[in-house]
Amino acid sequence: MRQIDYIVVHCTATPQSATVSSMQRYWHAELGWKMPGYHYIIKADGQVVSLLPVSQVSNGVKGYNSKSINVAYIGGVDNTGKAIDNRTTAQKNSLINLLTELKGNYPHAIIQGHRDFPGVKKDCPSFNAKAEYMTL
Repeated sequence: MRQIDYIVVHCTATPQSATVSSMQRYWHAELGWKMPGYHYIIKADGQVVSLLPVSQVSNGVKGYNSKSINVAYIGGVDNTGKAIDNRTTAQKNSLINLLTELKGNYPHAIIQGHRDFPGVKKDCPSFNAKAEYMTL
């Protein structure tokens, strides 16, 4: 089992209508990634889609992936591409449930947003995940 120091919350920075398969194609064809960007993606209806076992490394935060589990919700931007917390109630509930489970498995891991890492110049996940989940 690999050491997990972070459970990272992301947004996909896409419309909430984006599909998991379209993101997977983008990662592979456009970015050349062999592994997905996240371990889990949460759809607008709250469905949690597992993309990669947590025992493997995903492409969530450059320089921190080997010690992170990456979780994303579909959305995080408005129609103009500006950062906005547009999580659905179902996504919020699924995030809490998934993060609670992951924190139970990795009690020493810090839950925080992508934007909370040094040198990151993104608004991802478009809300303050560190504050919102500090009691988990």
